[in-house]
Amino acid sequence: MAVQAETPEEWITLGARVHGAFGAFIPLGIKIGLNAVKRLDARPRELVVTYYDSNSSPCACFADGIAIATYASVGQRTLTIAPEKAPDGTLAVVIIRPRKGGPGLKYTIPASDLAKLGPMNKNLDPRGRWDAVMKEDELFTVEDAPQ
Repeated sequence: MAVQAETPEEWITLGARVHGAFGAFIPLGIKIGLNAVKRLDARPRELVVTYYDSNSSPCACFADGIAIATYASVGQRTLTIAPEKAPDGTLAVVIIRPRKGGPGLKYTIPASDLAKLGPMNKNLDPRGRWDAVMKEDELFTVEDAPQ
């Protein structure tokens, strides 16, 4: 059972409510979260997320998008912002695993994405940001998470 809002407008409204605005980092987080939900065949509240922010990232905005797409929550201890930093050359690294154990996924958002995401924020409205991020296929890499 995939987690999915009815429309892009619902995701935009929810993302803006949770984060305070809807910049291009939020839909990228949602895209990553939805990818993990699908690939791990997860239901709401079945995933745990460990988010590694980097010194290159303006803020951990991606984490809010991932949280709403996966139902992960700081309050339920299923979303953790790690004290360790993501490696140089990245904006963030995210490990998403089933809550009850098993293989997970590692998502890497390269620092080079700022060249794409910055103009989206500057030149597009929230719906335009949603559409642009959802159409872009190379904003992150995914691989099996280390055990």
